[in-house]
Amino acid sequence: MSRISPVTGLIVAAALALGACSGGSTPTAAPPSAAPASAAGGGGGGTASAVTIQNFAFNPPTISVKVGTKVTWTNQDSTGHTVTFDTGSDTSDTLANAATYDHTFATAGSFTYHCKIHPTMKGTVTVTQ
Repeated sequence: MSRISPVTGLIVAAALALGACSGGSTPTAAPPSAAPASAAGGGGGGTASAVTIQNFAFNPPTISVKVGTKVTWTNQDSTGHTVTFDTGSDTSDTLANAATYDHTFATAGSFTYHCKIHPTMKGTVTVTQ
């Protein structure tokens, strides 16, 4: 009867874990859609991208999109959250579970945001031409 040494077992487990972690990436953009202008302005016709609010975090915490992209935040926590831009330019109402907030980015730049109820929750949208 053959046995695997503890060291060999750890090496195999580590290799399997690394292989599972490097298998793919999370898409940040959905197929093109007609996007209405947000309160911040900008034309429609861009693409769409999604951010999930779950476990008191924005996921992904950082996304990159093109000008004209509509980003939709969906709250999947049982408690309310907001999407509040650090510049004070725009904020959502308190989002209950399953509620969404949309914002279309009309200009290039880096836009940081947070939850005004839970200020440790932070995210960034980088918008390029």
